[in-house]
Amino acid sequence: MTTALIFLLLVALLFVGMPVSIALGLTVLTVLFTLTDAPLSAVALKLFTGIESFELMCVPFFILAGNFMTHGGVARRMIRFATAMVGHWPGGLGLAAVVACAIFAALSGSSPATVVAVGSIMIPAMVARGYPKKFGAGVVASSGALGILIPPSIVMVLYSVATSGMAAIGPDGKRVHAASVDDLFMAGVVPGLVLATLLALTTVWLAWRRGYPAGARQPWSERLAAFVDCFWGLALIVIVMGGIYGGVFTPTEAAAVSAVYAFVVAVFIYGDLPLNAVPRVLLQSASMSAMLLYIITNAVLFTFLLTHEQIPQAMADWLIHQGFGPIAFLLVVNVILLVAGSIMEPASVTLILAPILFPVAAKLGIDPVHFGIIMVVNMEIGMITPPVGLNLYVASGISQLGLMTMSRAVVPWLATMVAFLMVVTFWPDLSLALPRWLGMH
Repeated sequence: MTTALIFLLLVALLFVGMPVSIALGLTVLTVLFTLTDAPLSAVALKLFTGIESFELMCVPFFILAGNFMTHGGVARRMIRFATAMVGHWPGGLGLAAVVACAIFAALSGSSPATVVAVGSIMIPAMVARGYPKKFGAGVVASSGALGILIPPSIVMVLYSVATSGMAAIGPDGKRVHAASVDDLFMAGVVPGLVLATLLALTTVWLAWRRGYPAGARQPWSERLAAFVDCFWGLALIVIVMGGIYGGVFTPTEAAAVSAVYAFVVAVFIYGDLPLNAVPRVLLQSASMSAMLLYIITNAVLFTFLLTHEQIPQAMADWLIHQGFGPIAFLLVVNVILLVAGSIMEPASVTLILAPILFPVAAKLGIDPVHFGIIMVVNMEIGMITPPVGLNLYVASGISQLGLMTMSRAVVPWLATMVAFLMVVTFWPDLSLALPRWLGMH
């Protein structure tokens, strides 16, 4: 009964248009003080300790680094490099957009930021070269979703934070620990590259079938010049990922380093971001970080309520009693996440559902890192699924296409991503092989 009331109240508050963070907070406080015997001191203590997370500090730093890169001319240089390398293929500018999104995703950790940075340049360029606006907007909106799969990824950090400290028990009765940020970042590398390749192949196939133009093959001198021009931006990928896996610093320290490095590159090396514009970038980053951290704060209370009432454990026992195995459970989870991702943004879905689903997955013997990648891929698809696909709205604003037109434009790439989701779901080694090979997992 308590479980039903919790979810009915939460859904009702979300249905009337209440912000996710406030809906979470009101649901938790209402249930805690009316239907449970949880002491007020325990609630306050959990709230304080839940957000006192070293890993959580990397969220505002990665947001700040992404904003510096977005406003600092990095995207323009990466697009030049991608176009020089692959622009002569069928649908060359569309393929260059996919490559540019994949590279920028490794810098920003955010899908909407990737769409803005790449789309504001590539969509007008494709239209000028004779590509239909729908094609340009569709490829950028879809490829921009790579921003939360290719590390560093803010959604991966939130998944790790949301599940850390939970009392998850495996099928052998032993405790299952939540996935670390390091493991999730490394596990996202291969799936991210595979999905980028599949989106690129989809783009080339569509362009070849529809007869879209290809650019001239660039000489190696231009390719080298384009690489040198974007070298300082590409170096950030090496600094962050190499620093983490080389043992030089933690993901949080890497985020702080990336923010400082992005500031230096944007302001002093490239010079595309004047010093008087830095306060505006800081304010935008602070606003976005505050929004996320407020959701996280209320999600911590939500997790405390679930744990106090032992709801995830009860769900796991019930599913096993009903005969659900890992395959059936993962199919159901994908449906739930796809629906939730189409009506809420990824951070909210992750913070609400990860604490519920993670203990069930652990009970069924599903690896926490593998399950985290499954959630992230579902969130990617949600970014281009109406009615609340954030990438659709961002690309719509850039291209001036309606939401329904945008929804139809992304269908070929959406089908590719759904097929890829099935592969990731039922082929764990795609996510786990690299961390295991490096001895991290």
